[in-house]
Amino acid sequence: MATAPARSITVIDGGMGKELLRIGAPFRQPEWSALALLEGPEWVRRAHQNFVDAGAEVIITNTYAVVPFHLGPERFAAKGAELAALAATIAREVAAAADQRVAVAGSLPPLFGSYEPWNFNAEAAPDLWKVLIDAQVDHVDVWLAETVSSLAEYRTVAQLVAQTPQPLWASFSLDDVVPDGEDPATWAQLRSGESIAEMADTVRGQAEAVLFNCSQPERFEAAIGQLVAALHDPSVPVGAYANAFEEKEQGYASNEVVLGHRDDLTPDTYRHMVARWIDAGASIVGGCCGIRPDHIEALTTLKER
Repeated sequence: MATAPARSITVIDGGMGKELLRIGAPFRQPEWSALALLEGPEWVRRAHQNFVDAGAEVIITNTYAVVPFHLGPERFAAKGAELAALAATIAREVAAAADQRVAVAGSLPPLFGSYEPWNFNAEAAPDLWKVLIDAQVDHVDVWLAETVSSLAEYRTVAQLVAQTPQPLWASFSLDDVVPDGEDPATWAQLRSGESIAEMADTVRGQAEAVLFNCSQPERFEAAIGQLVAALHDPSVPVGAYANAFEEKEQGYASNEVVLGHRDDLTPDTYRHMVARWIDAGASIVGGCCGIRPDHIEALTTLKER
């Protein structure tokens, strides 16, 4: 019996904010990773370069915190477009100078707080995202809607991106808390409570790739398997990039605290977790908050499986 050809694996970068913190860049809440754009853009360039040197084939623009939630409404109105353009320009310059081909993904982040689908404002969102889109459109290869927590959020950003030349990669965040009585090996849902099947029905025919991100790595294997089955289309790449956060306390707000990292999530441990995602059907893998260049370097060895 003939065997199916091996999937091509694409490795994206890791967590920009925590990499900036690790290398000594200006960093605090509520500005998070946007502070380096304000006070030391060369740190952003260095962080991108660290991931490229580790083998990342896609780098994500440092616009995750270029939103009113982190900058404040007045500073976003005054400087949001400028900062987003600067972030995209830096990423493009790093990619262009790389020895290997590196693509640039324009980050379109949550506008009203990560993991907070109940705060999504469909009326206010288009004008805010349009600032980021217009500022980055000349510099990116693909849009990456990140940490999407509800289908309402996805639908709004997808409509905006459809008006640009670049395709959309949609990346959803999964609920980290498995309800009592559910099997952690098979349970998965969005932070809104919507199912993976509902998600697949919504993105079908719109997103060029569908991913999960910024959740515990243990949540992804089941979700990837469910997504692959629900999409019914092997031509659509799926993938994931997890965070390395310690368990979050109740009432956690993503612009107030800097969470610690799990000591157990070494590069080798993370590599073995990601290998299981690939076995479940993933072909785009990388890391989110707290996943460092050495984690990404470990993932590049999975391309040789």
